[in-house]
Amino acid sequence: MFRLIPQNHWGVLGSFLIGAVLSCGELHAVQEPVMRVLVMESKQLRFRADGDKPLLVKGISGNQLRVSTLKIRQKNNQFQIGLNDRSNRWFGFPVKAMLNISSRDSRGIWLGKRRYRGELRVYVRDGQLKVVNHLGLEKYLVSVVGSEMPKSWPMAALKAQAIAARTYALQQLGKKSLYDISSTEANQVYLGVESETKNIRKAVLATRSLVLTHKGKLIDAVFHSSSGGFTEASGAVWKRQMPYLVSVPDHDQHSPTYKWVKEYDPTQLEAAFFETGGLKSIKVLRVSDTGRILTVRVDGPQGRLELTGKELRRRLKLKSTLASFHMTPYQDMSKRENMRRPSSLFSGRLSVSKKDQLSLRKWSLKQLSFDSSPEKDFPLIAINSLPRTIPKPPPIFELPPHLPLPSIYKKYNLLVKGSGAGHGVGMSQWGAHGLAEKGADFRRILNHYYTGVVIKRYSAT
Repeated sequence: MFRLIPQNHWGVLGSFLIGAVLSCGELHAVQEPVMRVLVMESKQLRFRADGDKPLLVKGISGNQLRVSTLKIRQKNNQFQIGLNDRSNRWFGFPVKAMLNISSRDSRGIWLGKRRYRGELRVYVRDGQLKVVNHLGLEKYLVSVVGSEMPKSWPMAALKAQAIAARTYALQQLGKKSLYDISSTEANQVYLGVESETKNIRKAVLATRSLVLTHKGKLIDAVFHSSSGGFTEASGAVWKRQMPYLVSVPDHDQHSPTYKWVKEYDPTQLEAAFFETGGLKSIKVLRVSDTGRILTVRVDGPQGRLELTGKELRRRLKLKSTLASFHMTPYQDMSKRENMRRPSSLFSGRLSVSKKDQLSLRKWSLKQLSFDSSPEKDFPLIAINSLPRTIPKPPPIFELPPHLPLPSIYKKYNLLVKGSGAGHGVGMSQWGAHGLAEKGADFRRILNHYYTGVVIKRYSAT
């Protein structure tokens, strides 16, 4: 459990890691939490010492072993351990065993191509080796901030990231039996020693013990790369609407993913929508207040499929669900990597008759003034506009039903034009960078993206 301590109670006593806290007339000893981070899942592993100081290994025998390298492999459906690169000597690794690997070397322990501080514990679960890194919260954060943001970014942005990451990490403590948090974007990225820099250490140290709270409790301090203009309310993405995770204007217009384009040929669409045998049309049924896709309907040669925006993003590997759909002339996407933008909204429709082209031009001049309803069942590709207004939902436009447009799965690719990267909820990292460049400090940044929060110090009790 963690007790939040008002910042004015700390004064000159310093950080919670090196002192005691005077609160309500009592002294409370402070202890840094230990994070359990899942850093690897594999069927074979290799650990090695960084220099002359050996690895210290517990769990193979009754004694602590001192080795330079340790390998674990799977052979004949069993896991085996090899020490010091001796190819002819392997020990059995019982399924229920646990190895504890540590080192007195300040440079850490090599696991594959990365180094880690603290202890590495190895378990066998579900037919795989799982490596969990145990280390103090503040050491963990130095790597997280360096993994999530470039070291060259303004100090205010780095400090904001440190506080958000600390709050998020503490929220994950004890939720799982084997580990607290993963090392990937599923939680927050943690890449070990190589992500640590002097500038990052400075940002973490300067914000030591600071967390974000709402009504005296730690918040769910989620963050993402770039929202594309407006962050998203948590209730539009997940089940619960949190009072501090509401939609706010972003400052990410300089982000490299503020606008993006991705294109798919029929073969790729068949793989993405295998249940329907590919894609004939895709129709946006519901969007959030910021224009993010919540539900779509996919029609293909072999059936119909309704998907959430999250599932659509996963299948098409989109940067975000803030996207619209268009058709473009067929090209084999496997032969080129760079995606191009169409010259206009209707590029790629030159194969329709002159009569239909004339109808299309007349319809375009009406500036999409026809009545459009998501409930209508037109076998056409849906185009959704993405206005930058909050909170009015953006309209969903459809092509006029009288135009006999060709089916996408025969002669056309699907072109997706989108904005932002990530789920869009909470702090935008590129937005934090933008605010910092404009002179905002870390408090202003955090209070902009997390509405109504209080920044406090915390202690373990």
